[in-house]
Amino acid sequence: MRGPTLRATGLVTVVLAGLLGSAFALGRSLVPEHPPSNAGATTALNGPRYADQPPSTDFPGGRATAGPSPDAAPDAAPVEPGGDGPYGSLVVTGSSRVALTFDDGPDPRWTPQVLALLAQYGVKATFCVVGENAEAHPDLIRSIVAEGHTLCNHSWEHDVDLGKRSPATIRADILRTNDAILAAAPGARIAYYRQPGGAWTRPVISACADLGLTPLHWSVDPSDWRAPGALTIESRIRTQMGPGAIVLMHDAGGDRSGTVAALQQLLPEILARFELESLPVGPQ
Repeated sequence: MRGPTLRATGLVTVVLAGLLGSAFALGRSLVPEHPPSNAGATTALNGPRYADQPPSTDFPGGRATAGPSPDAAPDAAPVEPGGDGPYGSLVVTGSSRVALTFDDGPDPRWTPQVLALLAQYGVKATFCVVGENAEAHPDLIRSIVAEGHTLCNHSWEHDVDLGKRSPATIRADILRTNDAILAAAPGARIAYYRQPGGAWTRPVISACADLGLTPLHWSVDPSDWRAPGALTIESRIRTQMGPGAIVLMHDAGGDRSGTVAALQQLLPEILARFELESLPVGPQ
């Protein structure tokens, strides 16, 4: 009986092998020979690195670009003044004090409201102003200075791609903005420069060093430029804020009603937890 049993076992084995081979062939036919590429998909490796904040389209002649320069790499070698941000930019105050900063102004609608709230609570802040707005609203530059706030250069027309341009163009842009600020407030001290979109490059950092400006970044970004609403702005600032934080907000470049409303709610709360300061400008 062993002969027929072995022959039957062998036949079953052959049948099973044939079935498995057919299934494998069918499976391969359902898989593309060349899987679709994920090129162009946003990933942690090819997506925006810092603050996907675009230039404001409300600025006359502003260049609408889709985000920061890819040159603003987080692993770039630090340069003077040795901050911990991209390319050595400043991201913390260096003490337990918190600094509020406002970008893109001055704006005749929103900047006075921000100034009024700061005055109400006795808070000094830092205003990163755009050159063409400073030229258009010199009275607001004078108000910022008269009320004891710090001024920061934020480029002439909020050009996110400024860092990709020639060193001469970068320097001329920064100097033109300084000139507009000083024309409005002669003798004002301008100690900082903030690159639009956080799109830092080595040529921008070099220009800052040549002109004696500290590159100013941030550690708290509520993305208020997207106008997500006051409650969202408040929640993001509460979540991200800690001792030494530099907070990024906006007083121009769009509808800033949410920022103003959030600031009104947050100021008493922040003052109960932290000491607020305008960033120091050094000796006059």
